[in-house]
Amino acid sequence: MVNQLLAGVHIASAAEAMAFGARLNLRTRRIFEIIQHARGYSWMFGNRVPHMLDNDYTPLSAVDIFVKDLGIVSRESSNLRIPLHVSSVAHQLFVSGSASGWGRYDDSAVVKVYETLTGVKVEGRPPMLNKEDVLRSLPVEWPEVPMDDLVSSASHDSKKVLVVLDDDPTGTQTVHDIEVLTEWPVEALTEQFLKLPTCFFILTNSRSMTADKAALLVKDICRNLEAAAKTVPGISYTVVLRGDSTLRGHFPEEADAVVSVLGDMDAWIICPFFLQGGRYTVDDIHYVADSERLIPAGETEFAKDAAFGYTSSNLKQWVEEKTKGRILENQVSSISISLLRKEGPDAVCQLLCSLEKGSVCIVNAASERDMNVFAAGMIQAELQGKRFLCRTAASFVSARIGIKPKPPIRPNDLGLKRNLAGGLIVVGSYVPKTTKQVDELRSQCAQSLRVIEVSVEMISLKSTERDQEISRIVELGNAYIQSGRDTLVVTSRQLITGKTPEESLEINYKVSSALVEIVQRIDSRPRYILAKGGITSSDLATKALEARRAKVMGQALAGVPLWQLGPESRHPGVPYIVFPGNVGDNSALAEVVQNWACPSRSSTKELLLNAEKSGYAVGAFNVYNLEGIEAVIAAAEAEESPAILQVQS
Repeated sequence: MVNQLLAGVHIASAAEAMAFGARLNLRTRRIFEIIQHARGYSWMFGNRVPHMLDNDYTPLSAVDIFVKDLGIVSRESSNLRIPLHVSSVAHQLFVSGSASGWGRYDDSAVVKVYETLTGVKVEGRPPMLNKEDVLRSLPVEWPEVPMDDLVSSASHDSKKVLVVLDDDPTGTQTVHDIEVLTEWPVEALTEQFLKLPTCFFILTNSRSMTADKAALLVKDICRNLEAAAKTVPGISYTVVLRGDSTLRGHFPEEADAVVSVLGDMDAWIICPFFLQGGRYTVDDIHYVADSERLIPAGETEFAKDAAFGYTSSNLKQWVEEKTKGRILENQVSSISISLLRKEGPDAVCQLLCSLEKGSVCIVNAASERDMNVFAAGMIQAELQGKRFLCRTAASFVSARIGIKPKPPIRPNDLGLKRNLAGGLIVVGSYVPKTTKQVDELRSQCAQSLRVIEVSVEMISLKSTERDQEISRIVELGNAYIQSGRDTLVVTSRQLITGKTPEESLEINYKVSSALVEIVQRIDSRPRYILAKGGITSSDLATKALEARRAKVMGQALAGVPLWQLGPESRHPGVPYIVFPGNVGDNSALAEVVQNWACPSRSSTKELLLNAEKSGYAVGAFNVYNLEGIEAVIAAAEAEESPAILQVQS
């Protein structure tokens, strides 16, 4: 009894100490490291606190055991008439834990009493890790390429269409030759279903809306999907809510909206893995790669988003956080990388089929092969009649439809004729990554690029100043594009936020609407259009360029979609590059602009001097008509070789 008294008191004291440290806003892992070498250290502290830090309450000795043992101590102390104040308080703490439903958890779970009463989180924030070390520590990938499984399964279910509701246009980061709708009347959806595509996207732009408006929009789309599907015999579909790979967006509101129309699903699938953006999920913790480091998502600038902020990097805890406790962490299942790599698609199918109806399941992944294995297993489960609602990043979509990647697209790949007009680059994203990319673009392209900075303070106001600012930018933009200069229209980099998430979204709307008006009023046809940021690219495509549909041609750079806008748009045939705000290293934006820049023009003397210096020949051609001129120019650009033309009249 004396031993159990000491053990129980030490566990309770360890829980109390860690809760106190968390309330002081100290890093709990660091507290543990310090106390390990301090006089306050005890064996129970060293043994049980790691369970609290890892949020791992696999029972080695349960809470209920100490409810029993300290209860015996309490009764004996009463019989012997000796007051045991400390052990009595510890006993009540364990009783409270058991009454809260944690009786069969490990006894260290008594700390959850403090977490529940005070709102603190004792769990240590996941540390930053070395990316190569983590990837090397994982099991070898599943040896078989599951692409064949995907194609085989699809052939048995040829009328199962993947419908991706994309909360901004960047979700097409990993696909090509797929159609995107920016409107969703029943007739347009019916037309898509009749084509029997493997997949199509619906651009909702719901990330720019309040949660209530986003939910209403998703319900409207789902009702139209149901109506359209009923007109096409045998058609069925799976809905994917494509969201941000750094966990921003309206979850669970949009998922709840889908279920309210389409009915309960067997499971919700959460899968934010996105290789091209450096997003990995390992041991249920979601990471954002930064050079050689893996940073827990909850520690990044994305988690501090004014509208969609969060604190949890562990996706099970993120679900509990975003659902405000409606779905508890211990109710969320997960598919481990070990299962994907050691047991393959069949094991994935078996796990998915064993889930309780309406549950939530996290997918861990650290490679495209992991994603393909999961997709193959999910298709097997669907063939057995299971219905899933997926909240994922872009990589899941390409894996689910078995699409193979292709190299980045350049102007020559689209067969574009030489056009001396300038390109139009519009930047509205405010994430720090974008600001660094804009700085690098201005540095690398200083001589060829014309920059027009938009005052956010002025365009956020409904006044004469707003109109004057927009008119100034339009006049400069038209002049620069007509003169053949690539033109950057960029919002001032000082972020202005509201007092509430709703106010911040309203400011975002005002800025976006001003950028729309600017692009609407720039009537010069640009050589290409690049929009930076999800909300910006969506609003420009649908409102400024009036596109009702588009075709995803591929990517201008890994993770950077390139669209061909429909013939109804203001500039049909002009390439539209959708550059996400959170993708690429600091030089990525500059790289795309340089790839799409108009070839520089040199004098005859400069061409010959450069050729002599570098040891290559320059072709010289006599041409007699426009067709000849265009043929020589096209050949020179295709070979990236200089040429001299002498036009004979």
